[in-house]
Amino acid sequence: MALNQILISRRLVVRVLGVTAVALVLAYGAVQTATDLTGRDHLWGLVPLFDLDAERNIPTFFASFLLLLAASLLLVIAVLEGRRRTPGARHWAVLACGFAVMAVDECALLHERLSDPVHRALGPGSLGIFHYAWVVPAIALVFLLAVVFMRFWLRLPTRTRSTVLVAAVLFVGGSIGVELIGGWRVEMYGTKDPIYRMLVCVEESLEMAGVIVFLSGLLGYLADVHQEVRLRFGNDGGSLLLPALMALLLVPSSAAGQAEQAL
Repeated sequence: MALNQILISRRLVVRVLGVTAVALVLAYGAVQTATDLTGRDHLWGLVPLFDLDAERNIPTFFASFLLLLAASLLLVIAVLEGRRRTPGARHWAVLACGFAVMAVDECALLHERLSDPVHRALGPGSLGIFHYAWVVPAIALVFLLAVVFMRFWLRLPTRTRSTVLVAAVLFVGGSIGVELIGGWRVEMYGTKDPIYRMLVCVEESLEMAGVIVFLSGLLGYLADVHQEVRLRFGNDGGSLLLPALMALLLVPSSAAGQAEQAL
């Protein structure tokens, strides 16, 4: 390997991210257990720092980093597929934008702002599994995306297709499936309930596992289909990823292919 080449190992990336995710889950369990034993809710700042059910802490930033990393890989694939004029280039670009939005949402919790208007639309009283009412439009969105991306998914290589399916099941199962159960539990017993805490741990674990599996699939797709991606740095205003992405999203397919070649 040349001195100016960097080899990205899919197994090493997945291993490092997986170990980090497991460490964060174990840290959450440890601080929650220490809180129960000592009766201290703050525990020198460690509880909010590793709380999987809180925001603006280490688990939240790590989850956002995973989504942003996925968005970056999707952007690279979108540009490469656009230059090859493959039918799914725009789907890759839409996925890149979607994961970028999800990364921002993970820190800003924008989806939770939907709960109040949806709750009002569903009417007063107990909502049971729909206590976190944002899951209602989320379920509708999942079904819509499944329909829109079905043909794209079927065109993927077999290994990539299987990996994407597993990742989707893990992520949606955690973010929506377990959230439905957690909503019912917190409505009945509150957020201090030990079973609710366990559900939070399961939910976040599934979400992180889903994204890590998805990253593994993306790296595998790049290795199998494109083998090698070259980046050249210079001051001559060469190829830019963002203009290429905008070309894929905003102009017709034939024109997008020409724009990709020009870049």
